[in-house]
Amino acid sequence: MKRIFQIIGSNKVLFKNFTSLSVLQISNYLFPLITLPYLVRVLGPEKYGLINFAAAFTAYFIIITDYGFNLSATQEISINRDDKKKVSEIFSRVIISKLFLYFISTIIFFSCLISFDLFKADSALFLISYAGLIGTVVFPLWYFQGTEKMNFILIINFIIKLITVILIFLLIKNSSDYLLLAAIYSVSQVVYGLTGLITVIRKFKIKLFLTKFDCVNIQLRNSKNIFISSLSISAILSSNVFILGLFVDKSIVGYFAAADKIRLAFQSMLGPLFTATFPHVSNLAKKSLEQFYKFNKKSFYFASTFGLFIFLLIYFSAEILVKVLLGDEYENSIIILKILSVVPFLYSISNFLGVQILLPLNYSKKYASVMFFALIVHTSLALILTYYLQAIGSSIAIIIVETFTIVFLFISVVKIKMKLINQ
Repeated sequence: MKRIFQIIGSNKVLFKNFTSLSVLQISNYLFPLITLPYLVRVLGPEKYGLINFAAAFTAYFIIITDYGFNLSATQEISINRDDKKKVSEIFSRVIISKLFLYFISTIIFFSCLISFDLFKADSALFLISYAGLIGTVVFPLWYFQGTEKMNFILIINFIIKLITVILIFLLIKNSSDYLLLAAIYSVSQVVYGLTGLITVIRKFKIKLFLTKFDCVNIQLRNSKNIFISSLSISAILSSNVFILGLFVDKSIVGYFAAADKIRLAFQSMLGPLFTATFPHVSNLAKKSLEQFYKFNKKSFYFASTFGLFIFLLIYFSAEILVKVLLGDEYENSIIILKILSVVPFLYSISNFLGVQILLPLNYSKKYASVMFFALIVHTSLALILTYYLQAIGSSIAIIIVETFTIVFLFISVVKIKMKLINQ
């Protein structure tokens, strides 16, 4: 116990940031879990599947507008955190860049909406879901991560999530309220985004100013490799529901989406560990490779063991989780959840190899190459397996591509370490 307190004492900022991120991540998934049993029963598999199909489509535009800034901008802010003028420049470039990408995304979105019958039939739902994107665009998560001041948004996040939950229980009464549910989600996201932006400008006195397009172009070029890797990861995560919705009835989408929500809720417990340590290992990589590898060795054992624990917990309690959280109508979600249960363990390894080792060592291009190839493999597998095996096929595709990613990332890490040792 004394040793634990010594470790915490020597890494106070890191531990504080980890704790803040843990609370934030728990609230992000705890509140949806509170409403999940209610919504899946009130909406039914079909409408619940439709809501998630629209969210999966919007997620593609979130990928575009995020452009990997949650990693690249976090790293920039972390390195320059003591220079307020430089931080303001980075902050302005990133916000303007994201708004530019939002403009491009909006053109693409409306082009899809008016061109394909798949979207025309439920255009109101897609419009409402897309409206919340602006909140994601302006929310400067990367600033809070880079400055390791995540505690400032905890209260804001908790209050907004709590109000959202209350509104859901008060206003969503039957399946016909699915549009109102989408509106509640979108409004809460916009409020959250604007509040975060205002907090940075007023609380931390960071200036937001217009930048030349050349600066935006430079920012986009600098983040290109991380964007490709983030695009690949996010597309792999969000495309399963979307691809499934192209081939099967929306009720089957509902079974998969509900099971995946449970998996993501458990997997989210790993998020704070990686997010909190990323700025720390980025600094260690520049100061001392010996300390960098020493710290990562300890982190790997902890992350993989925790990931294994989550896998076993989900697998052996899948039936109980589905019956309690989803109800008897979602019995088909049990086998899906059991298959998906191994994903958190695989994710703990692949994320560690890529984000905690390759990116801090400035091998973002290598990481992007592996993840982009993984995206191609996943998309091909998902289309084939989903067509023949439906939701089970989608689940299997995720496992195959995660395993494939681990193998190639591990090979890259070993080669890079040998290269650095021989220098």
